[in-house]
Amino acid sequence: MEPALLRAEGLGLRTRRGWVFRDLDLVVHPGELVTLTGPAGGGRTSALLALGGRFRTTHGTLTRGRTAFGLVPGVNEPEPALTVAEHVGERLRLLGLARPWHRRHPLVAGESDDLVRDLSPLDRHRLMIKLALLEDPDVLLIDDIDVGLTPAETRTLLSDLDATGRAVVAVCRDAAAVTGALVSQVGVGR
Repeated sequence: MEPALLRAEGLGLRTRRGWVFRDLDLVVHPGELVTLTGPAGGGRTSALLALGGRFRTTHGTLTRGRTAFGLVPGVNEPEPALTVAEHVGERLRLLGLARPWHRRHPLVAGESDDLVRDLSPLDRHRLMIKLALLEDPDVLLIDDIDVGLTPAETRTLLSDLDATGRAVVAVCRDAAAVTGALVSQVGVGR
């Protein structure tokens, strides 16, 4: 088996008010899809942000390769007033890349001149995945892959993620919505 791209051992965050999340053990290898599940308010998003280096921890260890975030509501969202092409162009400039943008991309179902506010929840996820892939990450980190999507759309999103060939850590609320498509599931709790 190839070496792990991301490994968390006993990862957690405890504040004066208690645990945000704790005892997260996770090993992610190339091409794997791992979901973080747990009760609402159980620290799933905080754990995801910690795995990507954007949230501090107080317990455990974390080793990781290059990570990039897809959609993380409230943290990493596309600007509704911009078009798909404007988002891609902006990201390419920020990364110092000069790749051409085509009117359509396999992960973005909308046209390049569509405003983000007009995209479906699935296509907002697809746009953010496209932007994350421009960073050439080892691991994609995505929140709420089943929120606001039908079960069929969630399966489509999982298929899209699998087609990237990247390791993926995704947060979901309903483990049943993604059962059968997973390499592994990890519970997050307090």
